[in-house]
Amino acid sequence: TANWLSALAEPRIAATIRAIHSDPVKRWTVESLAEVAGVSRSTLASRFKQLTGMTPLEYVSRWRMQLAIRSLRNSHVTISSIAETLGYESDSAFSSAFKRIMKCSPSDYRHKQKH
Repeated sequence: TANWLSALAEPRIAATIRAIHSDPVKRWTVESLAEVAGVSRSTLASRFKQLTGMTPLEYVSRWRMQLAIRSLRNSHVTISSIAETLGYESDSAFSSAFKRIMKCSPSDYRHKQKH
């Protein structure tokens, strides 16, 4: 089971999470995150999953979706703008990622929030 306090208490994993939060648009790879953590890719991948219950790149996607949800709820910014702000190359790439994680499209999500 994921234990976020344990994850944040481990300096290398906490550094990884801070890096993702501070630059969600960056094209993170396991390799670039491992560099931030100062460990090998395999060490980061296994330790991150052990502590958080997800892979580092799943975490990146989920964090971006949290930011997207915040924008969809609290602003009238276009879905295109949200996608661009979060580093997606196209609206369809953003929509696919959103649907995979949130189980509905960004526009459906926004519509549901208004009702």
